[in-house]
Amino acid sequence: MTFSAKFLAATMVLAGASICPAVAQTYSVESGTTMPVRLSKPASSVVIGNKNIADVAVADSKLVFLTGKSFGTTNLLILDDDNNILVSADVAVTADSASMVTVNRGGASYTYDCAQDCRDAPMIGDAQDHFSKALGQAEQTKALNDAR
Repeated sequence: MTFSAKFLAATMVLAGASICPAVAQTYSVESGTTMPVRLSKPASSVVIGNKNIADVAVADSKLVFLTGKSFGTTNLLILDDDNNILVSADVAVTADSASMVTVNRGGASYTYDCAQDCRDAPMIGDAQDHFSKALGQAEQTKALNDAR
């Protein structure tokens, strides 16, 4: 490849980067809480990868609210009118670690959220029966919500 061809290729790559200035980042939000996401440019489309983990609500073209629904990770994409990506972010929904308690019984772990009353809040690595019970309840809740 000649110098001028390399220069042209590099210029095209840089030009493409300036047309689509996506902001790559990670948002961490606790389950059951909402955080604002302010945008420098107006958005046209907002998409969340897994609506069972997090949800978004659009306040206006430059402000969306990100709500943690259940533990896990997903992604968030925000696009402008020309379908350029304004935000491409990972979303990690966590528990309020200040209220988390892990009990070890016979070599097995059981995690609870004790913010007010202690309730199951299983994490990866917890005892299978503890984890499966909570997962089954979450799936049943989702099915009830989807039926509405």
